[in-house]
Amino acid sequence: MKKLLVTGSSGLIGSEVCAYFSQIGFKIHGLDNNQRAVFFGSQGDTRWNQKRLTQSIVDFEHHELDIRDRNGILDLIKNLKPDAIIHAAAQPSHDLAATIPFDDFDTNAAGTLNLLEATRRFCPESPFVYMSTNKVYGDLPNSIKLKEHETRWDYDDPEFENGISETFSIDQSKHSLFGASKVAADVMVQEYGRYFNIPSCCLRGGCLTGPHHSGVELHGFLSYLVKCNLEGKEYRVFGYKGKQVRDNIHSEDVVRFMHEFLQAPRVAEVYNLGGGKENSCSILEAFDIAAEFSDKQQKYTYVEDNRIGDHICYYSDLRKMKDHYSKWSISKSLRETIGEIVSMWKTRLSNG
Repeated sequence: MKKLLVTGSSGLIGSEVCAYFSQIGFKIHGLDNNQRAVFFGSQGDTRWNQKRLTQSIVDFEHHELDIRDRNGILDLIKNLKPDAIIHAAAQPSHDLAATIPFDDFDTNAAGTLNLLEATRRFCPESPFVYMSTNKVYGDLPNSIKLKEHETRWDYDDPEFENGISETFSIDQSKHSLFGASKVAADVMVQEYGRYFNIPSCCLRGGCLTGPHHSGVELHGFLSYLVKCNLEGKEYRVFGYKGKQVRDNIHSEDVVRFMHEFLQAPRVAEVYNLGGGKENSCSILEAFDIAAEFSDKQQKYTYVEDNRIGDHICYYSDLRKMKDHYSKWSISKSLRETIGEIVSMWKTRLSNG
């Protein structure tokens, strides 16, 4: 039986990876130390998800390990020699990174290096999939000419009709410290691929979401928005009139692409993995869709102070992904995704 090592296994993407690949015959090794609860407090706690995986996946093996523990990572991969590695562990907030710069860089950059070097030493033929972020582009997407509509911003340049492609520059822009640490990891994954011929890819995610997300204000846009809606809590909108646009991709569609990649891996590839234009929405538009499912109007306050490095409009150009892996496409619509998030939060809140 093939062995899959999943870092950040109790998080949104990691847990979806565990569930999906266990169903197709992989032995799942999950690595997670609930660092999200340290970063975000009790609201970010993911032990509930770890418990769910342990109960639902036969022979699921949990490893309580911090990816910053270099010797621990080297020993684990030396002994395990996984057939593939999906690296989804991270400090995920660009707002929080400014207050914990050492923890942010050590987790995102050094932690990724630990995993890469262990892979090179002990299983260099095993594909390495890294969950990167669209924040590697910094705020440069804000330099694209935009047009303002009633509820959203959109690109006003035909070059970007389909969104941001992988050829877009990551230079000469403000990234936030989180963006910078993820750039470091992203480039290192590419370098280990090219230099040591390790099959690898960086998935530059947009808003990755789904019903198993523990959304908090500093990370997890749709999940946190829905939670606020159901609890009658004010959601804070930071700048851009609430018209800032994100493309949202369901965690199942993320994992389905990973499966396609593992079946036909390439070396040092980069993909902008988001929901694309069709699954994009502004905050104002998300309020309306969530209200349709919850029957509650969103309470919110507006703060005339956009987040540093934040995108006014961002959605991914999916053409390269579809060209390389023609069997893959978006299967979950934005409305379907928000409906699932509402349903899950209703259940979690009713269960305390």
